Amino acid sequence: MTKVRDVMTAEPIVLQQDQSIADAAQAMRDAAVGAVLVVDGDKLCGLVTDRDIVVRAVADRAQPDSPVGQVVSADLVAVGADDEAAEAARIMQDNAVRRLPVLDDGRIVGIVTIGDLAVSQGEDSALADISAAEPNQ
Repeated sequence: MTKVRDVMTAEPIVLQQDQSIADAAQAMRDAAVGAVLVVDGDKLCGLVTDRDIVVRAVADRAQPDSPVGQVVSADLVAVGADDEAAEAARIMQDNAVRRLPVLDDGRIVGIVTIGDLAVSQGEDSALADISAAEPNQ
């Protein structure tokens, strides 16, 4: 069985909750990712996506230097690094999410996305093909 640690992105981008919305957007742009994890000290307190920035910040005319903690999705579900990838997929489906923080003894060790799971299922699937493609710039 495939474990989450085998398909996750290790060392995800992590920002402090008092860093700016602009910092989050720039980090996503620079790493070509759609989400970053947000912490308060060492404690995971949320996840912010590019969509969160548009819907919760830009649409409400928040200032780019406002804290990213104001626009996070705080009601998180996480998965363990040693959990099975199929369990991560089930959790995503049950909770209608596309990304899960990966924790090991409460410590952030990665992030797993629906695209990571698609690619792990086989290179021949259409979703894997899309997920493995270079991002638009």
